[in-house]
Amino acid sequence: MRIRRATEADEAILRELWEEFELEVPWEVEEPETWADEWPDTLEDIRTGGVFLAEDDAGPLGVARVEEPIRGRAHVQLVHVRERGRRQGVAKALLRECVTHAHGKGARFVSLDVLRSNERAVNVWRRLGFEETQYLMAAPIDKLTPRLEARPAGEERATTHVQTDDEVSVQRAVAQFVPRLEAAQITSSDSWIRVSDSILDRDRDAHGRFAKELSERLGAVTVALAQEREVVRFRLYERGRMVDEYLSVPSYYGELSKGDELALEANPTLIARLTGADRDQVRRVIRTAASPSALPADLYEQIAALMGLEA
Repeated sequence: MRIRRATEADEAILRELWEEFELEVPWEVEEPETWADEWPDTLEDIRTGGVFLAEDDAGPLGVARVEEPIRGRAHVQLVHVRERGRRQGVAKALLRECVTHAHGKGARFVSLDVLRSNERAVNVWRRLGFEETQYLMAAPIDKLTPRLEARPAGEERATTHVQTDDEVSVQRAVAQFVPRLEAAQITSSDSWIRVSDSILDRDRDAHGRFAKELSERLGAVTVALAQEREVVRFRLYERGRMVDEYLSVPSYYGELSKGDELALEANPTLIARLTGADRDQVRRVIRTAASPSALPADLYEQIAALMGLEA
C-alpha cells in the first residue's frame, strides 16, 4: 500500500471514492450534495490543503482530505477506505498524512465531523483520541413546529405521598431532609400522608430523593407525583427502591431509544398492587403519547384520583 498527494488529474477517482462514501454514510437532515457541489471544495483542498490517495496493486484504495489550517485548527473533511482495505491500518495511515501536513502548516488541533449513525467510525476516532467538542442538532420541522406553538407555559408542582398514618415520623423526616424545605405542608387523607413544598416544585432531583428517603426511613410505599409544565411524571418507591417511573411524553426532554421509552410507561399490575388502583383504569388513564396535546389537560388530577391521592 502506498499513499500519494492527489492532483487535479485525479478528479475521476476522487469522485468515485466520494460517491461511495456518500452512499455508505447518508445524512438525512439535508438534500444530498452533488459532485458539482463537492468538486470546488476538493479542488481548493488540493491547492491549499491536503488531499491524499491510498493505492495498492489493484488500484485506488482510499482517500483523505484536510483543509488549510485556520487559527491553529485543520479540519479533516473526508476519510474513506474501500472495503478491501479496511482493518489494515489504511485509514490511520491516511489520517497520519493529513496530520503531518496540517502540523507543517502550523496547526495545533485537527478536527473532523462524524455522524452518530456511523458507529464504526465514531469508535475509531475515539480510540485515536478525538473527543466531542460540540454538537450539531437537527429536528424535523413537522415535529418541531407543534412544540413551538404558543401555549401557556404550564406550572411546576410536585407532591409526595406516603402510604402510612405515622404523621409524626413523616414530620421528623421532613425536618431532617437536605435541602431544607421552605414551608412544607403535610396533610393526611385515608391511608396516605401528602407533603408539598415549593422547593420540590422546582427541583425534580430533590423531589425524587425526598420520596426515596421517606420510603426508606418508614419502610413505606411513596409516590412522587409532579406536573412538569406540559408533562406529568411519577416515581413509585417501595422500601427505598424505585420500582416504577412514568413520564406522560417519554421523549419530551430529548430523543430516547425505544427501550427507554417503554421503561417510562406505567406498570398497571405494580401500581394496582401498591396503591390499590384498578388495573384496567390504570391502563386507560395513565397513558403515554408523542405530544402533550394528545393527552388530557387534567392528567395530573386524574392520576392522583386513580391512586387515591390528594392532588
